[in-house]
Amino acid sequence: MEFIRSPKEEACFLCRIVREGPEKGEENLVIHRGRFGLLLMNRYPYTSGHLLAAPFRHIGALDALTEEEMKELMALTCLGQRLLERVMHPQGFNMGINQGSAAGAGLKDHLHMHVVPRWEGDANFMPVIGHVRVVPQALEETAGALRKALAEIQKGE
Repeated sequence: MEFIRSPKEEACFLCRIVREGPEKGEENLVIHRGRFGLLLMNRYPYTSGHLLAAPFRHIGALDALTEEEMKELMALTCLGQRLLERVMHPQGFNMGINQGSAAGAGLKDHLHMHVVPRWEGDANFMPVIGHVRVVPQALEETAGALRKALAEIQKGE
């Protein structure tokens, strides 16, 4: 609730996280940095485990990505799905891009993909109808569990 009630950054938070680098990765809830982008927890999640995959470059349109950026964005999205399956055991996922404010993009100028784990009977209507979010686990705790799962996957476990 601390994050949900706090004032939002005026500048692009993704660009700030990219600039701050790996040194502040844990503080910024970064799960993985690739060559062209990163995978991180959403500070304002729709549900527990809500991840974002984003290119490092500040671009607002999918067709502005280079081929390498596009491939990595999809690879980061798939990695997020694998990590969430391993840690949270969701029954489904919503994955997508909201491009432009008319499409619901809260950050319209820095493209990002949402990876949202889903369970039968979850509170998916809460953000739309109730204007509230249900997040039963601390973001830092979830991020730690996802980083641990990433290390296990990288070791081949």
